[in-house]
This record gives sequence, structure tokens and C-alpha cells, in this order.
Amino acid sequence: MTDQKNLILAILLSVAIVFGFHFLYEKPRQEARQAELARQKALTEETVDVTQPRLTPGAAPVTEGPTGPRDRAEVIAAGNRIPISTPQLHGSINLIGGRIDDLSLANYHVTPDEDSPEVVLLSPVGTPSPYFAEFGWVGTEGMPVPGPETRWTADGGTLTPGDPLVLSWDNGQGLVFERVFAVDENFMFTVNQRVRNTGDAPAALSTYGRIQRRGTPETSGFFILHEGAVGVFDGVLQEFDYEDMQDTPDPLKTTGGWFGITDKYWLVSLIPDQSQTVDVRVVHQNATGADIYQVDYRTEAATLAPGQTVDTTHRLFAGAKKADLLDEYGDALNIPRFNYAVDWGWFFFLTIPFFHALHFLGGLFGNFGVAILVFTIFLRLLFFPLANKQYESFAKMKKLQPKMEELRKRFGEDRQQLSLKMMELYKTEKVNPLAGCLPILLQIPVFFALYKVLFVTIEMRHAPFFGWIDDLSAPDPTTIFNLFGLIPWDPPSMLMIGVWPLLMGVTMFLQQKLSPSNPDPVQQKVFLVLPFVFTFMMAAFPVGLVIYWTWSNTLAILQQWLIMRRMGVKMT
Repeated sequence: MTDQKNLILAILLSVAIVFGFHFLYEKPRQEARQAELARQKALTEETVDVTQPRLTPGAAPVTEGPTGPRDRAEVIAAGNRIPISTPQLHGSINLIGGRIDDLSLANYHVTPDEDSPEVVLLSPVGTPSPYFAEFGWVGTEGMPVPGPETRWTADGGTLTPGDPLVLSWDNGQGLVFERVFAVDENFMFTVNQRVRNTGDAPAALSTYGRIQRRGTPETSGFFILHEGAVGVFDGVLQEFDYEDMQDTPDPLKTTGGWFGITDKYWLVSLIPDQSQTVDVRVVHQNATGADIYQVDYRTEAATLAPGQTVDTTHRLFAGAKKADLLDEYGDALNIPRFNYAVDWGWFFFLTIPFFHALHFLGGLFGNFGVAILVFTIFLRLLFFPLANKQYESFAKMKKLQPKMEELRKRFGEDRQQLSLKMMELYKTEKVNPLAGCLPILLQIPVFFALYKVLFVTIEMRHAPFFGWIDDLSAPDPTTIFNLFGLIPWDPPSMLMIGVWPLLMGVTMFLQQKLSPSNPDPVQQKVFLVLPFVFTFMMAAFPVGLVIYWTWSNTLAILQQWLIMRRMGVKMT
């Protein structure tokens, strides 16, 4: 009875979690988002000191301009800017400060509708959510170096692939600074910082790069996905979520590597000269109630003699985390583990090849949803021998159920005697009740790795399937509670139970009917609730995952049915 009570309690708690999802998670999350937007409206132009990037946490920030956020288009229109135009990027460089602070992704839109706005990646200071990248110099005390208020002179027009942009500034004390921006066909900027000493005294300078984000962004909130600061330091991948950044990690020293801020699908990353040793810092600061997150690095100081010119090359990746493209950059530029900007997880030895297989099949069939179906077939074939053993064990157990029921009637509440007789029955009939468990355990890492691939890779974002599914990365947009759109009513999110989640629940129910039933009648009834619970739970997941789960269940049912028929087991 204790076991039954515990099981019933666990199921009731699961149901409560599902039905309370909207009120205990979704609603507070939306309220928190609104509160964050309100905080961002109070965001001023205060920031970590640009001229001293090694500013210790907690030191007073400096002011860059007027307070109060404004419309993004208004801020950009009011600036002195040079356009950026590539096949993948649209934006501009601010000649005040020489920042890359205006970028949108030309081939990625907010919704599956290609007429919807482009995804905005970077935004200038003065907008509700500033997010920018910047490079500069640090000199000795009293030495004028370019800063956030510096007005650069541009030599050139629009920055395009093959047409770099040169910015220059003279500090009036013998140092001429130049910043040369170049961009490729995709998402990689090359920034060459050049200083020429025309004076008669040596000058000591170091260079830096930084990425700054103001306001805590809304994250996916799933434990299997990292969002926040990320980087590779001396070959070791390190991740800091936004809470970790608030704990102000200690500065790190690395030779080469890369470091930046990642979202689910997008990455903004600094990439120093891979032969240089740099100091890297992950910084958090709170200014006027708003959080400021920064990742920066600084090179070692170099002395510039009179008449000498020094060049330092930096790179900036700002765009979509396309795995193949990250691999190409990593190989071409010798960037260590750059493809790990995609959160492959603990089972990377499975997730990476799974991704490449799905990507190949998606290109072959022209539909990522079809790729999921075909890959699932291959996966089921791979585990066919193990699944056969599992289902044969299930079939034998199901065949023995009448004899097991007789033993339960004979020995009633004498659990010890019943257990002994059950073991004798298993031995006589040569049945191992645990034989079906090992195949399941071996398949768990594989199925979890596939789930990870489908969840974190950008290739599934806004990828259509068939019919009403125009985005495999979003939940099924239909719901049974308005008869799949026939009734003009928009149910709350917790009632969005679409066609595919319902199909998944049906396949779970059919699998239960084919499997050996639990000997306890109370537990039998409790387990009948599980397909219903999982239908509600999976309805909130990306429909690509639900399609995979439904199709996998269907193949499993077919295999199990064939085995049971071959073994002469009665279908119930």
C-alpha cells in the first residue's frame, strides 16, 4: 500500500505541474520579462570604463551620453554611420566611438514569414537593449587614445566583402590611430588596429576588445541549453550563465582561443590573434537598476618607438551558429573548438555526428522534418537487435500473465511466498523479467543526444514540415480546444494541445497496451494516466521533437506487434 500511495502521489504531482505550468511558470516568466523591460527603460549610458578595460568590479562607471532609451531606428538615424552590407548582414558602424553596434541578420527573420523583420543582433547605446562590440587601445596615464566619444574620419563608403573601411584619428601628440574593418560573405569581421608614432618620444600601448550587453535577456530556460558567456581558454571550453557572470569570475589568461556571449541560435565572439597571450575578463555591473554584462580581453603592452608602426589583428564573429560554418572558420583560422559555440552537451560524441547526419538528410530531401523521420528509421535499425530482445522479453512476460495472475490469487497477501513462486515460474519458463531493461538503458544516451540536436541547432529554426507546420522549432500551433481553428477562440498556452502531441499520446497508449501490464490493478489505472500527462507536457515542446517521438513510438509499436504475433502472444 505504501508503494501505491507513493506512486499515486508522484502522478498527482506530475499532473499538478502540468496544469500549473501556465500559472507557476509561464505567467511569472512574462511578468519578469515585463519587469526587465521596465528596468531597461531606466538604463542610462553608464558603462564599464572603455579607456581602462581592466576596471575592477564595483568601480564607478563613466557616462557616455544622455540618459533614457529611445526607439532603435531613431537612434541609428541620428548617428554618424557607415553602412554594412553583406549577403548575411545589414547594419552600420558608428563613427562616434568606431563601434559595431548595429547588426541584423539578413536571412533570419523574427517569424517564419519572410516579410517579418530581420533578427536584430546588435543595437547601439540609447536603445532599450544595447548590445555592441568594440576594439580600442589603452595607453599610459595622460596619453590621449580613442574612446567612446572619439569622432573618427572614414576613408570609404559602405563596408562590404572585398571593400574594407578605414577609420583614422590623430591624437595631436604624435600618434596616428587607424582602425581597418573588413568583413567576409558570412559573419566574420577582421579588425586591424594600427598605430603610427610620428612624434619624437616612445609610447607604450596595449589593445583590447570587448562585447557588452545591457539588460538580462530572456533565455530559453532549459537546463540542456547554455546561454550567457562562453569561450575556449587554452583549449578548455568554459561557460558562464548570466547568474555566474554576476559572481564576477576571476580574470583568465590564455594564448589564443575565443570568448563572447551566446544565445540559443546566435553568437557574438571576440577572437584575438591566436599567437598572442591575452587577459580575459567576464564582468557584471549593475547601473541604475539595470544589469550590464561584458566580456573583454586585453593584449600585453608594447612600446612604440618614434617612426614605428604597430599592427594588431582582431576578429569578431557576429551571427548565426551554423555548425558547418563554425567548423570552416575553426579550420581556416586555427580557432580551437570554435564549433563548440553550439552547445553539443555531454554526449558531444553522439550529438555532433547525429547533427551531420540530419543535416545531410535535410539537404538530400529538402525538408528537415523528413530528415528527422528518415534518421529515426536508421536509428531504430541500429538498435533493432537490442529492441528485439526487449520486445521478446515483453512478449514472454505478457504470455505468462495468466499464470502470474493465478499465483497472485493463490498466495494473496503473502508477498514473500508470492515472490518465491514468481521466481520459480520465471526459472521454469526461462524468462528474465529484467531482460527488457538493458536495451532501454543503452538507448537513453542516444535518444537524449538526438533530442539535444533537435533542440539546439539553428537548422530546425523556422524549418517547415508539411501542412500547418511551418516551424519545427516551435510548438504545434493547433489545439483541440478550439477544434483546430474551427472555433474563433485562442485558448491559454496550457491548453494548446495540437495534433502532433495528441498523436504522440495515442502512440504512448498503444505501447502500453502491447507491453506487460503491471500486476497491481491500482498501478495499472495510474499508468493509464501517463499518456495524458505526457501529451500536455510535450505540447509545449518544439514540434520537431514531438514528430520524432511520435514516429519513433510508431516504429516501436510495429516492431513489437510483429514479434508478439510471431510468438503467438494474444493482443490485448
